[in-house]
Parts: sequence; structure tokens; C-alpha cells
Amino acid sequence: MELTKKVDKIFFVIFFFFLSESGTRFLARNTELAANQRKSLTVTVRKKGTRGTSSMSRRITSEMVEIREGQKRIEEGQKEVRGTIKEIRKESKKLKRDTDILTKQSAANQLRLDLMFEIVKARAENDSAKDARLTQTLRELMA
Repeated sequence: MELTKKVDKIFFVIFFFFLSESGTRFLARNTELAANQRKSLTVTVRKKGTRGTSSMSRRITSEMVEIREGQKRIEEGQKEVRGTIKEIRKESKKLKRDTDILTKQSAANQLRLDLMFEIVKARAENDSAKDARLTQTLRELMA
């Protein structure tokens, strides 16, 4: 593979030399090559270069199509992930609200239980004034 690359490089250096002005002078001075031979040599070299270029451009075009398809798949995946994250955030907010509600309800229940315990304690001590006051507070709290 590496040898082929080196040969290709040498070929292109020679090819561009012959296309340059000094290369053209070299060909004109060279008496062994006739005009037709020079013409066919140039045409042959150009055809080989053209074939390589067109196959290379086809390959690059197909790679670009594959890259575009890959990018589309990535974008679709990102949209799905964004949608999932949005749903998770929405559910998280709902759970937080529910947790806050439960916390408030728990605190209210604890307050009622404390009042009930104090009422039972006041009744055990035969403190009717404290019992009446706590019972009234519990009734107001329950309403």
C-alpha cells in the first residue's frame, strides 16, 4: 500500500512536470518523441487522472451521504433524549409538589396528635379549663 502511494506521488510529480512550461520545453526538445506520441501521452495521462478523480469524487460523495445520514440519526437520538429529559423534569416537579403536600399534611396530623395527647393528659390531671381550651383549639383546627 505504501509503495503504491510512493509510485502515485512520483507519477503525479512527473505528470505535473510535463504539464508545466519547462516540461513542455523538454518534450519539444526531445527528438525521440514525435508530436503524435506527445499528444497521446498527455491524453492518456489526463484520462488516468480523470478516472481517479471521478472515482475519488464518487467515494467522497458516498461518504458525505453516509455522514449526513449519521448526523440525522444523531439528531433524532438527541430529540428523543431531550423529550425524555423533559418528561423526567415534569415528573420530578410533580413528585416534589406531592412530597410538599404530604409533608404539610404530616405536620398538621402531628399537631392534631399532640393536641389530643395534651387533652388526654389534662383529663387525667382533672384540669377541665386546660381540657376545654385544648378541645376548642382542636375543633378550630379540624374545621
